[in-house]
Amino acid sequence: MKALLLSLLVFLPGAASAADPQDAILTEVGVDERLGAKVPAELVFTQSTGKTVRLGDFLGNGPVILTLNYYTCPMLCPLTFRSLAGTMEGVRGLSLSKDYRVVTVSINPEEIPEIAAAKARETHALVAGLDDADGRWPFLYGDPESVRRLTGAVGYRYRKVGSDFAHPSVAIVLSPDGRVSRYLYGIEIPPRDLKLALIEAADGKIGASSAANALLMYCFQYDPVGRKYALYARNVMRAAGAATVIFLAGLLVLLWRRYGGTRGTGGKGA
Repeated sequence: MKALLLSLLVFLPGAASAADPQDAILTEVGVDERLGAKVPAELVFTQSTGKTVRLGDFLGNGPVILTLNYYTCPMLCPLTFRSLAGTMEGVRGLSLSKDYRVVTVSINPEEIPEIAAAKARETHALVAGLDDADGRWPFLYGDPESVRRLTGAVGYRYRKVGSDFAHPSVAIVLSPDGRVSRYLYGIEIPPRDLKLALIEAADGKIGASSAANALLMYCFQYDPVGRKYALYARNVMRAAGAATVIFLAGLLVLLWRRYGGTRGTGGKGA
């Protein structure tokens, strides 16, 4: 429970006073954003199924949502998994089964295989109709060096407290080639933010319509202060103006064909 409280305090500025003895721990826990950094694809982990895999095995075919958790976490991680499953269900036009992956890696180098397998089954049950669950949302664990290198590459700082871990709540969106594209903070991520982050990571090459993706990314931009995507008013106005011009041009063409051509024909016949 202490680890859960510490995890939550990371994102509650001013929650701890200067005299709080937990301050030393809190300063060690957080995220140093490293946008554009590439995760080490050669790192070896063990999947919850017992299979030995490379991190790169899950890259190269669409963007990836990387989550760093641990499988005996009492409350925060289960809440995160449940919320992420609900968020993905609310993302329209993109499917976990074909468009992107989630990769969960345990920060606990002493992970117990049976618990990892149980956590994978429990979480996969939250995603309705998920084909190849272990392939689309693998649960991995590994040795201390692999965990250290991965967390270091993405700027993820955590601290062991007793038998638990104090850690930030963040989903890290990777491009298909394994580069950090966006950090999405908090237990509950809005479906719109997740969709835009995935489109951004895939450079628009995801889902059914690249044109619709381009329009979305033109109208929305990530706000690093508010840590969410927001409408970019100037571009929205430009898009609306362009749409109005196109509409009026189409209307004029239609009117000319319907009435201009009729008048010309009538005059010639007379």
